[in-house]
Amino acid sequence: MKTLKVLSALLTYPTPELLAASRELKAVLRSEGVLKRQVLDDVLGLIEALGEGDLFDAQERYILLFDRTRSLSLHLFEHVHGESRDRGQAMVDLIKVYEDGGFTPTISELPDFLPLFLEYAALQTPEAALELVGQPGHVFAALAERLGKRGSPYRAVFAALVALSKAKLDEAALAALRAEPDPEPDDLEALDAAWAEEEVTFGPGAAADDCGKDVLAAKLRQARRPAPGLEPVPGAGPRTNFTHSTPAQPGV
Repeated sequence: MKTLKVLSALLTYPTPELLAASRELKAVLRSEGVLKRQVLDDVLGLIEALGEGDLFDAQERYILLFDRTRSLSLHLFEHVHGESRDRGQAMVDLIKVYEDGGFTPTISELPDFLPLFLEYAALQTPEAALELVGQPGHVFAALAERLGKRGSPYRAVFAALVALSKAKLDEAALAALRAEPDPEPDDLEALDAAWAEEEVTFGPGAAADDCGKDVLAAKLRQARRPAPGLEPVPGAGPRTNFTHSTPAQPGV
């Protein structure tokens, strides 16, 4: 599903290449036609805002939102596991999901980085892709709300993901995410508190039930709160891509 690959691209660090591709990105969304009118218009608005604005301003906004603000992290397990031992196992399990599908990340980006996750989903069948995207639907809904509160056009991407999946949201998990701190990026004291490390729990009873599972749904559906501790992704980091053991579907 090429629409997912467009949404993946829109969540990467803004580059001259991304901004120059605005016409092609809009053409893909219109031709595939899987987004409803209002959702489509909002995503097109984000593309236009990126394409028409200043590159350095776009990069600064991206860093303030997604690298500096924990509650807007683009790492899915930032909103799932906390500083428990589950995080490492979940990363291993997610890599296995990718590899079982014939894909291997080609750079050292963490496997739960959302653009990477969406790029993988984009290469599945439409049914499998939407089922996969629906699993962390409540995380996407929370991120859409937080970005909407800030008046950010990036809200459109997360609203599109929720609309595409048509999944029934886990209301309890969404309520827990809504209750988490969501400081503004210029509130340095609140941001420091949000990124403060929590105690890592080891030993008997430390989430043993989850160790060894290799089902992505089981990991993502545990989302109950944002988790501190992952280092912010460097703003100028490269685009994530996959290698494929068989010819991949055409890209955007």
